[in-house]
Amino acid sequence: MTDQHTRTAAPLVRGQGPGLLLAHGAGSDIQDSFGPVLDALAKSRTLVGPDYPGSGTTPSAAGPLTLDGLADHIVESSVRAGVHSFAISGFSMGTTVAVRAAIRHPERVTALVLSAGFARPSPRLRLAIDTWRALVESGGDNRTLAAYLSLVVGSVDWLEDRSQDELEEQVRLFSQGLPPGTAQQLKLLNTIDVRADLPRIRVPVLVVSPHGDLLTTPVHSRELAAGIPGARLVSVDSGHAIAAERPGPWAALITEFLDAVGH
Repeated sequence: MTDQHTRTAAPLVRGQGPGLLLAHGAGSDIQDSFGPVLDALAKSRTLVGPDYPGSGTTPSAAGPLTLDGLADHIVESSVRAGVHSFAISGFSMGTTVAVRAAIRHPERVTALVLSAGFARPSPRLRLAIDTWRALVESGGDNRTLAAYLSLVVGSVDWLEDRSQDELEEQVRLFSQGLPPGTAQQLKLLNTIDVRADLPRIRVPVLVVSPHGDLLTTPVHSRELAAGIPGARLVSVDSGHAIAAERPGPWAALITEFLDAVGH
């Protein structure tokens, strides 16, 4: 593994049963991407949740991030935690990390769940990423950035159902929880293209498409599912932030799929 990933914080480890490795989104961490579903998943699985460099308590990388580096990082974190074989649940950018991990470590990866993901950023997604990154790198008002993120990760219906106080609280929490490695992660995000990896996947795959996702819109999930032999595509009534909007249904989809395929 390269030097940029050697200083690694211990991952979250929780539960008992077959291994389930978690891969979080860009500008996020394990708690932010998966927090509300961790307890439900840990009832039947041993969860391993490493944070990327610059997220959680993992130090930022000294150089540019690479998709291969992140894939190796999460796999090696699980092995160091004593979980040597596992399914991977990837969220948002974590779906591409999961795909690359399955290609680079086929002897360890038993199944994939790819939620709110993509194979490559569409022009519209690149525009959203560029705006996000510009707000991060400007060093300006964190509230403006947090408000922008609230608008793109929440579904229209979910946001419309929030009170003014609830929205203000979400913006406040977003503004306080921006990982220091966000700019590095977003720079990588704009370069990702795993389309060539998809036909090479040989494990069971579930693609979870939030039909109200304004960031990685459902067209991205359809491209993922179409490119992977035998992949199953399901929809969930949610925006991009599935853990916040629909934690129960999301945890059930993941658990039921892994139970059905024997992982």
